[in-house]
Amino acid sequence: MIGDKLIIEKFHTKIAQKIVSVIENKIKKNPKYAISVGGESGSGKSELAFEIKRILKKEGIKTAIINQDDYFIFPPKTCHQMRLNNIKQVGTYEPKLDFMEANILSFKEGDKKIYKPLSIYTRDKLTTEFMKVADIDVLIAEGTHCTLLRFVDSKIFINRDYFDSKEKRYKRNRDIMGEFIEKVLKREHKIVRQQKKLADIIVRKDFSDIDRQKRKNVESPYRTIDGLKT
Repeated sequence: MIGDKLIIEKFHTKIAQKIVSVIENKIKKNPKYAISVGGESGSGKSELAFEIKRILKKEGIKTAIINQDDYFIFPPKTCHQMRLNNIKQVGTYEPKLDFMEANILSFKEGDKKIYKPLSIYTRDKLTTEFMKVADIDVLIAEGTHCTLLRFVDSKIFINRDYFDSKEKRYKRNRDIMGEFIEKVLKREHKIVRQQKKLADIIVRKDFSDIDRQKRKNVESPYRTIDGLKT
């Protein structure tokens, strides 16, 4: 997404290095490797994805990132207004996850380029672009609900909740913090926390280390995740 800003800290780099050490051999054995980085808003997804990409590049592995924010049905301000009108708008149906999956599958099948949406945050505008992926070895899908995506080889989930990430959200100045945003984050928390079991690698909430687990699969379509028990 154009217009977003990242705040890279040493702990992002440290965890990215650990993750790369876990998946690097898998990547080398499996061309066209897909990774997802998921978790709650402000948990550090964008920064971690960026650092994974940077470290892989140093190892000679060409990597690109697609951001869930580009795939929202409505531009940022319109999306916010719809949430104001109805808090139940907050959920997995806001982004076009099926479009992300189609792009990931095209990449894995060897397409030279993918046709994808693009969000220009500062102009509150949605447009489209062609992204060249012919020479890309790894595609990282980053965003709140990306743990739900299919066709992903390694799923990373950051185990931080909206309270843990409050200070960081202030720094990024992505939202005007207030009572309504707190309601949004609380609702999002109930939805996103259920996705943790779908991941292969869990980043601890303090970014001190990672834990590996056997991924569980959800038989129901991803959109029904909102209906799971909270």
